[in-house]
Amino acid sequence: MQIVLIETFLDLMETRNFNRTAERLNITQSTVTHRINALEAIFARKLFARNKGGTQPTAAGLRFLDHAKALQHQWHEATRAVETAGAYERSMRIGLQHDLAAHYAGDWLTAVRRELPGTSIYLEVDYSNQMNRDLGAGALDLAILFTPHYLPDLHYERIGEVQYEMVSNKVIRLEDVRPEDYIQAVYSPAFDRLHRQAYPHLSTAPIASGETTAIIALMTKLGGSAFVIEADARRLLRTGAVNRVSGADPIWQTVYAAVNVRTRHAHQHRRITSLMQALLNG
Repeated sequence: MQIVLIETFLDLMETRNFNRTAERLNITQSTVTHRINALEAIFARKLFARNKGGTQPTAAGLRFLDHAKALQHQWHEATRAVETAGAYERSMRIGLQHDLAAHYAGDWLTAVRRELPGTSIYLEVDYSNQMNRDLGAGALDLAILFTPHYLPDLHYERIGEVQYEMVSNKVIRLEDVRPEDYIQAVYSPAFDRLHRQAYPHLSTAPIASGETTAIIALMTKLGGSAFVIEADARRLLRTGAVNRVSGADPIWQTVYAAVNVRTRHAHQHRRITSLMQALLNG
């Protein structure tokens, strides 16, 4: 079975529109129709019903969905294994949340190479939303992220927390922090909820970002106050660039490991996850 048929089917399951799928895959609408017809011929079952209300999957289409996702994932795994064949027994593509990369990537991958010398690693630094999508599509084997999506094919495990602290290069006390001089951190939906509960008066700041590096750059250039990851807070405090804001409680962000459900017990996945867990809790 051609993988393009599977990927066209999965895209159409998302869009429920032949023209939209054609646009997204950069093919013609007739090509989409031809591929779906080819799949339906293989199964001798209609996978979609087209009527005035649009395109809807049939019972057969819904039953095929999970199998199609599994086939897509296995195809990506097979492709990577063949493309990277060489000195290493296996290869893995790993995603890591932006804010964790600067402080954990080096020690983490050093430990991974020591523990799994026969595995080659490609590291992708990204945001949770994209990593969830990549895991679901089989483009990543494992991800360390802030926001789980709890998709049917993915398994999530809480492995630790990171702390964020409010620092400032303008004020010392929380009561002196003004919304107009505040750079709001939106590291994840969970972080944003905790922030809004604890600091409602600072949750409508004119500038916001979801990455510590960008927030520090903005604070340095514009001046003001913001929550940054604790390791960066300590570094900036040592240089005298900022003050810790008195009266501001830290906000904790949970960290999750995510893998496909079929590989949740795989030895290399467990070792890679446990090595990050040790760093977070060390």
